[in-house]
Amino acid sequence: MTDTKDDVVARAAELLKGHRASIDRLDAILVYTLGERFKHTQAVGRLKAEHDLPPSDPAREAAQIERLENLAIQADLDPEFAKKFLNFIIQEVIRHHRQHQS
Repeated sequence: MTDTKDDVVARAAELLKGHRASIDRLDAILVYTLGERFKHTQAVGRLKAEHDLPPSDPAREAAQIERLENLAIQADLDPEFAKKFLNFIIQEVIRHHRQHQS
């Protein structure tokens, strides 16, 4: 018995629904993970301000970018995307650190 076009479309719709549900869960994980990460970077910013340390640490940032690029390769994620993503986060963290120093 062959499937009708409606059967194929219905199965595709179910698969799509499942993928989207997974994406929604992963998006929530990303948001909560970023929230937790920024709690820690805010604490770092306060410590740096209290001890008159610079808001950025270029050597650590470079090491983190390299580490993330390697993790991206292992995770089959575009390392350039991972690098851009981490650079975006780092710039936001530095902005927060500078606010603590004001």
